[in-house]
Amino acid sequence: MVKITIVGRVIDGLPLAQGPRYVNEENDNFLCYKQQGEFILKEISRGALIPSMMTIRIDHHSLNYLIGNGACFMTLCDSSYPRKLAFHYLQDLQKEFERLDNSLVEKITRPYSFVKFDGVIGSIRKQYIDTRTQANLSKLNANRKKDLEIITEHISEILQRKRNSEISERLPATTPRTASPVWGSPLLELLLGTKPSYVHHITNITEVEFPT
Repeated sequence: MVKITIVGRVIDGLPLAQGPRYVNEENDNFLCYKQQGEFILKEISRGALIPSMMTIRIDHHSLNYLIGNGACFMTLCDSSYPRKLAFHYLQDLQKEFERLDNSLVEKITRPYSFVKFDGVIGSIRKQYIDTRTQANLSKLNANRKKDLEIITEHISEILQRKRNSEISERLPATTPRTASPVWGSPLLELLLGTKPSYVHHITNITEVEFPT
């Protein structure tokens, strides 16, 4: 099911809205996944994640995000939840968000203070809780011949690239950065999961059905 939703501003990575919170979601796991979603939003903001649509594997969950018109819409779902429905959900959020006055969004300075949109998230989310409704089954069966390539990565790969970037930034500018043949070996890169991001993008592309 759809567990966590975050709508954020891309330019500065500020989370704007998250929808209504439920009692059974207020636990340590929920807060941990929420923090990981906020981390992904920051990575998108700083340009570390370029794809406009992506699925990130976290434990037994999938974090799906969609970027459009300066906003990022993301949702954490069980790994068994249909990815096609998850992106339908994000598209519906995007459509409602784009009806709002941009000047209101630009003035927001505090995280999750755009409470006006929380109710919208809650209303749309209810439509996607049960995957077996007629409306959701129709979405799953529609446009079967039209596929969209969605990049998939594991959160550990993104975290490793972040660590590598921070280590590189801390090195003095005068320090020679000659790469050891050991560290540059393809086998070690595979073991550490630190192959360049473009390689991950090529090797982890999955085709899924998606509406036009």
